[in-house]
Amino acid sequence: MKKQSSRKTEELTKEQEKIEESDIDTAKSKKTLTKKAKDTNKKTKTLKKKEIDLLKYEKELYKQGIKFICGVDEVGRGPLVGPVVAAAVILPINYHLDGLNDSKKLSEKKREELYPKIIKDAICYGVGMIDAATIDEVNIYEATKLAMYEAINSLKIKPEHVLIDAMPLNLSMPSTSIIHGDATSASIAAASIVAKVTRDHMMDELDDLYPMYGFKKHKGYPTKFHLEMLEKYGPLDNYRFSYGPVKKYKK
Repeated sequence: MKKQSSRKTEELTKEQEKIEESDIDTAKSKKTLTKKAKDTNKKTKTLKKKEIDLLKYEKELYKQGIKFICGVDEVGRGPLVGPVVAAAVILPINYHLDGLNDSKKLSEKKREELYPKIIKDAICYGVGMIDAATIDEVNIYEATKLAMYEAINSLKIKPEHVLIDAMPLNLSMPSTSIIHGDATSASIAAASIVAKVTRDHMMDELDDLYPMYGFKKHKGYPTKFHLEMLEKYGPLDNYRFSYGPVKKYKK
């Protein structure tokens, strides 16, 4: 009897130990889940803070009673071919769009996703393009400014204030040039996406006509493959002959 009682006691002790271990594992699991939830909340709050910060320049202007704020940005200074493209966008007051950011920080898929939403939601937008021949004539810096002027002038509504990504412009309305504006202003970020997607689509169309150059992949930038194809096939008429790698082909 004593042996049976001792065996039962041992079995009960083992069962109790299993229960205690299970309770410890459950507690650890709950603690891990709680930590993950807190980390997720922190990340969400950080993301929201960043999104709110994108309106800091706009909000200062809202306080002054200014409603029609235009963001301006360009794309295409570095490519060897095609135009430099600028966009001007006036967004609704306190506009929010998940994922809105500098176009350079977004994937092509994300830009393509945001582009139609920006076009649809914008109060108005305009696009300016300066071709390769003009870039060769006046230089890329001046051509960029011309593209920006063209984009602003094509707006259906005259902006009350213009926010520009790191480019001083001589405008008839007040303006602010912001370094890294495409990452700190919602209006400029929206313009950067419109400009980028517009130009990318042009390069895609050029790729359909001349697939051997690979424009769909490199968008005209001087990648190793692009330079090899340029050497093999020579430049098209819309190349920038003032740019180093293309200069030697100038007639």
